[in-house]
Amino acid sequence: MTEESENTGGLARRTLLRLGAAGGAAAAVAAAQTWAWPLLAQRGLVSPDGAFAAASTVFSDALYIEAFPTSPLILSPFNDPLPVLKALAPVPKTVFSKWPQPPGPGPGQQNSLRNERHQVWTSQVGLPDPIVYKINLLVRTHSFTTSQVLPIDKDGRPAVSFDAKRKTYAAGTKRFLPPSTIYGFNGGFPGARINAEYGRPVLVRFENHLNENPLNLDRQDFGSPDLSFLTHLHNSHTAPESDGNPHYSMVAGPRHRGYRPGMFVDNLYLNRPAGNDDGQKQSFFWFHDHTMDHTGANVYKGMVGLYPIYDPKNGMDMGDETRGLRLPGVRTNNPDGSFDVAYDIPLAFTDFRFDDGVTIHKDFHDGQGEFPAAKNPATHPEWWGKTFYKHFPNHGFVGDICTINGTAFPVLEVKRRKYRFRFLDASVARIYEFKLMTSTRGPKSSASLGYNGEELQGQYRIEDGQQCMQFNEIAVDGGLLPVPIKRDSFELWPAKRREVIVDFTRYQDGTPTTKGDVIYLTNVMKMPNGRKWAASTRFSPDPNYKIPLLKIVIGDTVPDNSLVPTALRARPPLPSNWQSLLDNRLIFEVQRGSAGGELEWLINGKPFDPFHALPSLKNPAGRTPLAQQKKGSFNLWELRNGGGGWVHPVHLHQEEHQVVMRNGKDVTRTPDPGHPDDISGEDTAALDPGESVILYRGFRDFTGPYVGHCHNLSHEDHAMMFAWEITP
Repeated sequence: MTEESENTGGLARRTLLRLGAAGGAAAAVAAAQTWAWPLLAQRGLVSPDGAFAAASTVFSDALYIEAFPTSPLILSPFNDPLPVLKALAPVPKTVFSKWPQPPGPGPGQQNSLRNERHQVWTSQVGLPDPIVYKINLLVRTHSFTTSQVLPIDKDGRPAVSFDAKRKTYAAGTKRFLPPSTIYGFNGGFPGARINAEYGRPVLVRFENHLNENPLNLDRQDFGSPDLSFLTHLHNSHTAPESDGNPHYSMVAGPRHRGYRPGMFVDNLYLNRPAGNDDGQKQSFFWFHDHTMDHTGANVYKGMVGLYPIYDPKNGMDMGDETRGLRLPGVRTNNPDGSFDVAYDIPLAFTDFRFDDGVTIHKDFHDGQGEFPAAKNPATHPEWWGKTFYKHFPNHGFVGDICTINGTAFPVLEVKRRKYRFRFLDASVARIYEFKLMTSTRGPKSSASLGYNGEELQGQYRIEDGQQCMQFNEIAVDGGLLPVPIKRDSFELWPAKRREVIVDFTRYQDGTPTTKGDVIYLTNVMKMPNGRKWAASTRFSPDPNYKIPLLKIVIGDTVPDNSLVPTALRARPPLPSNWQSLLDNRLIFEVQRGSAGGELEWLINGKPFDPFHALPSLKNPAGRTPLAQQKKGSFNLWELRNGGGGWVHPVHLHQEEHQVVMRNGKDVTRTPDPGHPDDISGEDTAALDPGESVILYRGFRDFTGPYVGHCHNLSHEDHAMMFAWEITP
């Protein structure tokens, strides 16, 4: 890829990022030493570093305006039922065998360009032919609530609103939100759910129809401007050509940031654990877009799908609570070849903002000419009530309304029995902390309680909320835990998953529940921007910040054959000499760019280069090895948070890891109190400000290019990603 190929008018994107690291820095320093210096001195930022950082903020102000709308207040929360996706039906062989380009193991059968083949076909590892699914990328609409809304301003006061023809409605006028334009898997949000099983491979044909707009929808000013897509099954153990990662995409296959309109790709998921080791089996994947530079925009626009994966071996975890571990779930095998599992519910959390029609749209993507129809910088009254996104925010994008499975403030009626919930944070940057609470007074709008500004985020509070139940945590990113962990609350970081069992027959004090009781799944982590939390249980809790997200209503008693097991799945043992690998570990530090995080995000001081593996920082052995690992090898990798008061969820593709050290302390036997999940396998490392973790990883079964990156998608899209490879 050349710089010119990315340039759609104005400065090429990566040229601008380099300008932020070099020329932009010089401009910032020059500004700091002239007109900005008195202001910097007044703020105590007269040191070279301080002047530099502050001036770079001024410099970035010329590129974008960090202003966000206040979403209209949803007036009748907790009336829409929680959507629970049914499993997608596979395509019969009699159908896909007649496709013009049917899937298969031969040369050219991996994508529509006919230039790749699957590295490992199912028969090569003793597995049956894959079950085939078809998913189209479609432009459609989505409604987040059926409730009326009241337009409000940042002070919580009634505000004017608009319609698609820019007609103005007086302050105090109640409205319905217009449907938002989405790019969705099969046109939905979340777009599809595939219930998979270990030992039964899956092939998904993803086909790009984003150039088609049969409903003549306004595409707005976010999403991949060339309408490309790249689907990543996070974090399946998958060959590079099916991994949906930008490193592979740029050097092979499409040789572009993604697959463009009219193209398809057949992603093959073997559903076979790394090294064919049962201890490496996982339980909940999700698939999402991974288009280089526009992952956040495409995910925010709707490209989210669910992929629970079950383990039928010895009936261990197959969605049948009468067998194996007896985790909650009643399985129904459908005639179309799919299966559904009752009492086993995925919950995908995403936060949004809705346009107020008066907030100006401006960031450097406009200067690229990426969205010429928007004519930015401009306000967009015609987009009132539709999803608002800013590609290039300083602190990472957070919304002020949370949705679960695409619905704001849903309600779920549960039976009096145990449930399995699979939590996924599909937000761009927001971290959540969940508790189960009761409330006597019920939800009250933050505006009616006198809050304003950032304190309006979440829209409703239960200030009298009291914890009433605990979670039995049974699984994380890397699958089932060795043993369940009883939790009063748990954090959920971007891209991470947590699975819990909740017993709805009794409260934590032993009192039985009764039909009609109401419980609120509540977020207690205040996070006003993408930098980090402002309040949480671990750090300066705010006793009034209790945001109800899901209303749970207790229903009838039904049979329950499930258990909370005392033991789940043992982790593969670490080698007894793992500490001998410490001197030769690979070290990767995530950090802001030299002109400030407003302009770029880096790893080891470098922006993402899809054509070259990144060198490690100098390790204790004095070496700076490339991020290349031999197939079948194991190693220690260290991830460092470069500071600045930011948090970073760092995701490494291809195979999950185990944290062995956090902040220089061995956590293999006694985990860090703030990160009790360190005893498990994970695919995304949660880095608090200034933290470092050392991970033990394997590199098995495949060769080729992969990536690691921050899963704050604003950071990833602005260069906080690195290329690495598995070599033969």
